Amino acid sequence: MTLREKLARMGEETAAARPVRRVRAPSGEELRLFLVAGEHSGDALGASLMAALNRQRKGRVHYLGVGGEDMEREGLASQFPLSDVAVMGPLSILPRLPRIISRVHRTVDAAVAAEPDAVVIIDAPEFTHPIAKRIRRRAPLVPVIDYVSPSVWAWRPGRARKMRRYVDHVLALLPFEPAAHQRLGGPPCTYVGHPLIERISWLCDLDPWPLAQKLKLDRNRLVLVVLPGSRASEVGRLMEPFGQTVELLRARGIVPQVIIPVVPHLRELVESQLRTWTTKPHLVDSEADKFRAFKLAHAALAASGTVTLELALVGTPMIVAYRVDAVAALMRFLLKVPSIVLANLVLGENAFPEFIQEDCTPEHLSAALELLLRDTPERRAQVEALSRIPAQMVGPGEAPSDVAAQVVLHYAEHGRQLRA
Repeated sequence: MTLREKLARMGEETAAARPVRRVRAPSGEELRLFLVAGEHSGDALGASLMAALNRQRKGRVHYLGVGGEDMEREGLASQFPLSDVAVMGPLSILPRLPRIISRVHRTVDAAVAAEPDAVVIIDAPEFTHPIAKRIRRRAPLVPVIDYVSPSVWAWRPGRARKMRRYVDHVLALLPFEPAAHQRLGGPPCTYVGHPLIERISWLCDLDPWPLAQKLKLDRNRLVLVVLPGSRASEVGRLMEPFGQTVELLRARGIVPQVIIPVVPHLRELVESQLRTWTTKPHLVDSEADKFRAFKLAHAALAASGTVTLELALVGTPMIVAYRVDAVAALMRFLLKVPSIVLANLVLGENAFPEFIQEDCTPEHLSAALELLLRDTPERRAQVEALSRIPAQMVGPGEAPSDVAAQVVLHYAEHGRQLRA
């Protein structure tokens, strides 16, 4: 059964108990969508979704909401800069809480005033879910789609059932998430596949050697890619132990050439943190050069996050580290999963070592990296595990963004079904 057939059947079954109260945008008319991203990874995801919607609706879509540069390039009129709200962790959020609360209310007001055919919230549940709840109260006929499931399978599983009150459908990036929502009583959930899989052909064709020439890398020396995160709080906590890790490797006779991909808005912060490093790395800040660096690297030292899946698709062996603030550290004991590394969760086994909080020390990190920078059984085991990940990230056949767009269009064109 195709996705469209599943959506049609879902609508028929629901309509028997919940008659349709609103049909807004037939396929030939312009569609009005309100999209809300809360961080830069969501901006990239939203931009891909918008491109797919534009293809399927032949450009007959008008976008409002909150997003960054990628979404703005696809036609979004953002209410304010994404940097106003792109923070993570309780202690990082607290100093900016008044501004974030103001932005939440401003976004809700704009969404209600726009009378959109559908609202799509994109990841960043700490920001987007309070917005979705308020929109549902003030505009109960507007469908709300959540693109990227919160980690209900990892902690606070009760969120899944609560989401049914304000989310009509969840678009999942990980293959086990629909079953998790069904088990936990969450909203209808469709696995669309991970958007990174759309880049496989591009990654295969990407030539890394122009970057090696630009950086004047020695082909006879090891390359280590260091990824301290895409948020200021992550960079602030990880740059020091990462730098000390590189120094311990040097003390053991391993002197890699270090490349650090940086996001533009954090380049100045990364550079300031590098003042304490003895080893001076190469900084690269374009998306293409980031993946070229992955291809050149013999191993990676990475903050936990989506980047572990990016490294996995390229086939770069990795170790993963993370530190959070004191409040978030207390919450980790509520986790219900065997790993916080997305690549491990997709694979279904802990193939990639993780070092969290008190385990995130230069001694632990350097010892684990040394095993990956030499020809060892540990390195060979990772290479084998990496070869299995791409197949695990493929969705129901079509490109993930196209599948996600089909679900959004179903709700935007047919509306919600409400109780009579």
